[in-house]
Amino acid sequence: MKAWTVAKPGRIDTAAGASPMEFVDAEKPRPGPGEILVRVLACGVCRTDLHVVEGELAVRKEHIIPGHQIVGIVEELGERKQRDPGVKKARSEGQSSPSGKAGAEGSGPYDDCIGVGERVGVAWLHSTDRTCEFCRADKENLCEHAEFTGWTVDGGYAEYVIADEQFAYPLPKKLSDEHTAPLLCAGIIGFRCLRVSGIEHGGRLGLYGFGAAASIAIQVARYWGVDVYAATRDEKHQALALELGAVWAGGTVESPPVKLDAAIIFAPAGEIVPAALAGLKKGGTLVLGGIHMSTIPAMDYDLLYGERVVRSVANNTRQDGRAFLRLAAEIPVRTEVEVFGLAEADRALMKLKSDAIRGAAVIRVTAR
Repeated sequence: MKAWTVAKPGRIDTAAGASPMEFVDAEKPRPGPGEILVRVLACGVCRTDLHVVEGELAVRKEHIIPGHQIVGIVEELGERKQRDPGVKKARSEGQSSPSGKAGAEGSGPYDDCIGVGERVGVAWLHSTDRTCEFCRADKENLCEHAEFTGWTVDGGYAEYVIADEQFAYPLPKKLSDEHTAPLLCAGIIGFRCLRVSGIEHGGRLGLYGFGAAASIAIQVARYWGVDVYAATRDEKHQALALELGAVWAGGTVESPPVKLDAAIIFAPAGEIVPAALAGLKKGGTLVLGGIHMSTIPAMDYDLLYGERVVRSVANNTRQDGRAFLRLAAEIPVRTEVEVFGLAEADRALMKLKSDAIRGAAVIRVTAR
């Protein structure tokens, strides 16, 4: 199969068009017990992929195939394992509103095992041990022995990928492959950030950085009746924020015209933290939505005083994913994408690094 691998992590040189990734012929994988073989249709390009390729995340697997926003068709099943007893609970308790009330779910596609020919999504959280203190406490996103798609196990910059059956998402039929792919990381993580921010109907929310995650999160926030204020350095991203319903858009560290109830930083830039805190009301929450961030500078205690809260979001749970995908189909969430062929994956990453993508970059891998 054709695939992109990272021979040795290093900086992408956008000026020279140089990347540490290699386009290779790789062996087609086979599913083991509890696994499924997925033929990749589309794979979103995420800033976390950049962190993996450039070595900002430590190497966990040599010659890794990046990519963790995967839409594909199940082609082969490994030997079935006993169902994870936590799966049904996670599938039936998803919260989809800022009030914390979940809608009645009843029976549905998530109550059944995945079958050959089914379209599924494969996301960042590849698997967990199901036994550690965090998994037992319904905090599987903090699992001590988690595996991650495109970082510790091979991902979707390839024609085929292996997934853990119990961590794959049956997908709504309403959305196309390319427009679904960004939902599987940018969407799910943005949704978790919204939930932990504590934002409520009628509240004021700041979004710092306006890439794929923010362009999805704003749609959920607006659906919940939240006013959104966007701070981002690029004028075209400011324009997109206004198109999607922001009441204000300005520069990255520009002060919003009002104090905010909560804010989310999606950009991996620690220098934004003081500016975002300065824009919060007393008692407000600042959520750091990335897996990697540059150093946060020293700042006056006054920025934090007043019971302001700074917290990170680490990965996601299956509950987050299932709740968000239901909500995305209900709204429905619309994604703006720029599509690349599999052979152009390195160019897609270069454009992402240069902030030249409006919305999300998606790799079209194979046709149905």
